[in-house]
Amino acid sequence: MTYQEATEYLFNQTPNFEKQGIGGYKEGLDNSLKLDEHFGHPHEHFRCIHVAGTNGKGSVSNLLAALLQTCGYRVGLYTSPHIVDFKERIRINGKTISEDYVTKFVEDEKSFFEPLCPTFFELTTAMAFKYFQEMDVDIAVIEVGLGGRLDCTNIITPILSIITNISLDHTQLLGSSVEQIAIEKGGIIKRGIPVVIGETTPETRTIFDALASENKAPITYAEEQDEIESWEDIKDGGICYKTKHYGTIDCELSGAFQTKNMATVLAAVRQLEKMGYMTEPEGETHTQNIASEIENAFKNVTKLTGLTARWQTVRKNPTVICDTGHNPGAWKYLCKQLENIKCRELRIVFGLVEDKDIYTIMSLLPKNATYYYTKGNTKRAFPETSLKIFGEQFGLKGDSYPTVGEAYQAALQGATSEDFIFIGGSTYVVADFMKSRI
Repeated sequence: MTYQEATEYLFNQTPNFEKQGIGGYKEGLDNSLKLDEHFGHPHEHFRCIHVAGTNGKGSVSNLLAALLQTCGYRVGLYTSPHIVDFKERIRINGKTISEDYVTKFVEDEKSFFEPLCPTFFELTTAMAFKYFQEMDVDIAVIEVGLGGRLDCTNIITPILSIITNISLDHTQLLGSSVEQIAIEKGGIIKRGIPVVIGETTPETRTIFDALASENKAPITYAEEQDEIESWEDIKDGGICYKTKHYGTIDCELSGAFQTKNMATVLAAVRQLEKMGYMTEPEGETHTQNIASEIENAFKNVTKLTGLTARWQTVRKNPTVICDTGHNPGAWKYLCKQLENIKCRELRIVFGLVEDKDIYTIMSLLPKNATYYYTKGNTKRAFPETSLKIFGEQFGLKGDSYPTVGEAYQAALQGATSEDFIFIGGSTYVVADFMKSRI
């Protein structure tokens, strides 16, 4: 079996939410527990940080992994979805899992897991935990796939739980209100384990307070810590933060939404410090040392972890930026960001999947742009011709294109060096664009 055959087997022979939507989702932890028992409970052999939330959990996970790695830990990082290649989901100190390991895992274990009929994500999670144990990681940052309470990553007992924020997404699976979704995502809160909450509303705060109290879990609200005193964009990309405890920090991740992620990360860092996971060399104060490590990690997070497609600049003259924000919560920030762009013409290559709140997202989109409606390579993609019709209802001008590559080329062909091209709406749109650049 080749690596390509192994990944095609994983994608095509197992239920897969990312490809099938709700038909590829399986509720409950039964299969995860059986796989965990089969592999000897690998997650019990390393420490974990568990990260859930509607938006920002990928950035938060990568920032924490970069910092822990900079502090000298051997760090596993499990995130989803991937952008270009399956191996991106499972990394150790920024290096992806090997093709040989993935292939051997499928070859050796499919006789066991086929009778279980596990989902793609259940198998991928089992693979990640097994790999992290065998590669002897010190600590792993584990991003929740969907929800939290019944997500297959929720068999772990972490040293710290993090919930970035709650907004309406995957409502057909997680609930139709922010309260219901908060209960699902709050399911990662464990008895006696500290939890950091990034953003709240009055409705979600009530839920988190109740869950933390029930589990006797110390709870920290990042938005109450006032750690970030001010911030400003760096001319060549990134954001400079002035902080209460760590001085001035440059982070290479751009986008106004990253300020919320940074507040969440720094609140998590404070908790990790209290638990003794950061050390200081002789002669330096604890805070001085951590400040230096934070600066080094956050200035180099993409190099350290391989993070991509978070307000990522892929070309200049014209400027081309892509981002994986794909739900109303993300687009509230993205639209503000786009509306503040100074350029001759704003061009947006845009596609969505059918289970998103299309009306809400499109009602937020900037009116002062030209749209290139398209679709990603997935059965869940919403037809580009229908997106154009929706766009006209909201006063958006543009045309439709059958592939992301064609949409991008049309945007590029008409652009001058003073234009700005944004690519996004769906992770699949960004993935197709990034693959086309290889």
